[in-house]
Amino acid sequence: MTDPTDALLVADCVRKTYHTGAEEVEALRDVDLVVHDGEFISIMGPSGSGKTTLLNCCSGLDEIDGGRVLLDGVDLHSLSDAKRTANRAASMGFIFQAYNLIPVFSAVENAELPLLLAGIDAREARRRAAETLERVGLAGRLKHRPAELSGGEQQRVTVARALAGRPRVVWADEPTGALDSETAEQVMQLLRELNGDGLTLIVVTHDEGVGASANRAIKMRDGRIVNDELVGGAVGGAMTSTPAPTL
Repeated sequence: MTDPTDALLVADCVRKTYHTGAEEVEALRDVDLVVHDGEFISIMGPSGSGKTTLLNCCSGLDEIDGGRVLLDGVDLHSLSDAKRTANRAASMGFIFQAYNLIPVFSAVENAELPLLLAGIDAREARRRAAETLERVGLAGRLKHRPAELSGGEQQRVTVARALAGRPRVVWADEPTGALDSETAEQVMQLLRELNGDGLTLIVVTHDEGVGASANRAIKMRDGRIVNDELVGGAVGGAMTSTPAPTL
């Protein structure tokens, strides 16, 4: 595990077990993870290795069965559901493969929705949403609904929605999985540019090309991190990493 000093996020011995009838599946087995400001991390591994479960548990979307997750020193899983939701809205952004856009809303309405739900004034929410959509190259598409946008444009709306709240960290689960290779590269180029501006990104992916875009690559197998190494120049200057032993 990397040095936790001044870390943005620390997962310490996180365990998660799913119960399906009489069967128990250990999805995460004492996982340790440290993330510093400005890192771009890819999480890879075969289906069932625990990648998405790690994202869900470290972001507070799912409960954990053991260990702890600290974001800026706050133990997420010690918070009430309401406080954890508020913390997530204030500190995190999410990008999903399926976009999860509301079909009857325009691009700017989709991007501003999390801000409105977080209690941001409507005028300020609209200003931030429009500004963020312009940042991701959709200045001319603010009033278009999802059905009027290409797949790549829809994913850019989800990126803008994730960024509009000015999060500390953005989690992306297979952000290019529904895109053709050319459009996927355009989205990844956008994410690289945002990371270059200091955004912390944690991307779950099956795509080796997407994984190679990151500065740090984590490999999972059977609910454990089996490799954690730098694959490019470290961002933020605080992080060192060594490969974990392969199980």
